[in-house]
Amino acid sequence: MKRKLAVLSMIMVMVLTMIPGCSKQPSKENKGTNENSTEQENKGTEEGKTDGESEKTTPEAESNTDKEDVTILIAAAASMEKSLEELIPQFQTKYPWITVEGTYDSSGKLQTQIEEGLEADIFLSAAMKQMNALKDENMIDADSIKELLENKVVLIVPAGSESKVTSFEDILGAGTIAIGDPESVPAGQYAKKVFDSLGIYDKVAEKASLGTNVTEVLNWVAEGSADAGVVYATDAATSDKVTVISEAPEGSLDEKVIYPIGIVTASQKKEAAALLVEYLQSEEATNLFVSYGFSVQ
Repeated sequence: MKRKLAVLSMIMVMVLTMIPGCSKQPSKENKGTNENSTEQENKGTEEGKTDGESEKTTPEAESNTDKEDVTILIAAAASMEKSLEELIPQFQTKYPWITVEGTYDSSGKLQTQIEEGLEADIFLSAAMKQMNALKDENMIDADSIKELLENKVVLIVPAGSESKVTSFEDILGAGTIAIGDPESVPAGQYAKKVFDSLGIYDKVAEKASLGTNVTEVLNWVAEGSADAGVVYATDAATSDKVTVISEAPEGSLDEKVIYPIGIVTASQKKEAAALLVEYLQSEEATNLFVSYGFSVQ
């Protein structure tokens, strides 16, 4: 009897072992499926990461990485300094391989410096006179010259002063009159034209303090060391220490106050210079110029 029971037990064990699902080992088919699924998921993740990284690299950024770093110099009229100080960092963000340095003074002085070998790449003048002179000397590329902006000539007095001066016509009521030196400062040349048209320049000259650039004239009036002065509208807009009392009388100037820009012929960095000239004509730049009181050509 015991022998029969033992035989039956062995048979039962064999039967249970053969029943599907009782084995604890995964089938090769399932193992292969799991491995394939894992490989596909990993591959998909890696491909997604690669795609994401490639999206971060713009064509412009790629082109910038191919450029050799370069520094350019813009020689600009003193009245351009504040607006360019805002625009240059924005330009450098757009073109990180270009560094822009600026030198600011009267257009006449900058003209002389370029003639004497200043290694400027761009000239931005406050009048056509200086730009045309350099063009005629073959020192500015003629086809690069653009009439960028227009300004206005205004008469200012110290803010809060009880000045008796109310217009260009009665300027002689001021004790000291500040104007740019007509020999080298475009704002001074414009002032002289206005007073010549009124027939009073000789008398104005007797009371005049001549500034080396328009910023100096502005500061003299702002500090109260001059009773009145002639500057550009854009300069007056940068200071709350002066008050504009009049624009130049209509017909007193025989030309518009145009600010031209051009590339210096001797520049070795004309590609970068051309990009800055182009940028200063963009909507972004012109909107800022307008906020400073310029008119756009």
